Amino acid sequence: MKKLIIFSLAAMLAVPMSILAQDAKDDGTDFGGRVSAEVDKKLMKGLHAFVNGEARLNDNFGNFYRYQGTVGASYKVNNYLKTALSYTFIENKNSKDEWKIRNRFTFDITGSYRFGDFKLSLRERLQLTCKDVNNKYQDVAKGLTLRSRLMVQYKALDALTPYAYVDVRNTLNAPKWTYDFDDETGIFSNYSYEGNKDVYINRVRLGLGAEWELSKQHSFDFFCLYDFCNEKDIDSNKKGTKLFYSFNHHSQNISLGVGYKFSF
Repeated sequence: MKKLIIFSLAAMLAVPMSILAQDAKDDGTDFGGRVSAEVDKKLMKGLHAFVNGEARLNDNFGNFYRYQGTVGASYKVNNYLKTALSYTFIENKNSKDEWKIRNRFTFDITGSYRFGDFKLSLRERLQLTCKDVNNKYQDVAKGLTLRSRLMVQYKALDALTPYAYVDVRNTLNAPKWTYDFDDETGIFSNYSYEGNKDVYINRVRLGLGAEWELSKQHSFDFFCLYDFCNEKDIDSNKKGTKLFYSFNHHSQNISLGVGYKFSF
């Protein structure tokens, strides 16, 4: 069974990483952090409501760039299946140091299986993120993404549960352009906007951490995240009749985080 876990994690990582290995602009590596707190209330058997707040840092821990708050509910159908629905308000600082607001709606389905001290789970998360955009030919106002996370947890002690996971994020409706590009002159030709039809993997995340349960009510989550991002950068006029450039931005982000949870 341990070999199955290792093979599953490796297989899920190998495919997207091979897709991401292409010519692009490399934006380097950034280090950051995350701090969060959550309150979880059991409403009835299998049904929970939760509220969560989180702050994030980047620029080598020197800058708070994101604050968000989440409210939602989860329902455990049985020992193998769990669903969740949530709303997140996000305030995010962009590259121009401007604070922008996003509204995110999320639906999760998680299947899990226990064997001995191990637990293997697969979560499929559908996200709809709404934001203001200046040019619909470069970005989308209602971005739809699918995140697939494969996780393995190990009950090391009664209070300590280490875990590792692979999380693959796919954008489902990004702006799509078709074009010819001359490497020598750097000129685009025969370009055409095809609508919000581009589907591609824009991030692969590796997570490693441990949950520490102090009591039935109080617990902490300590973790490290490695993100490999592959965001397409498109520049066109606002009429969609002229394409100036289009290429992929590659970046790597490493984050250390801690989360606190109060359950009752």
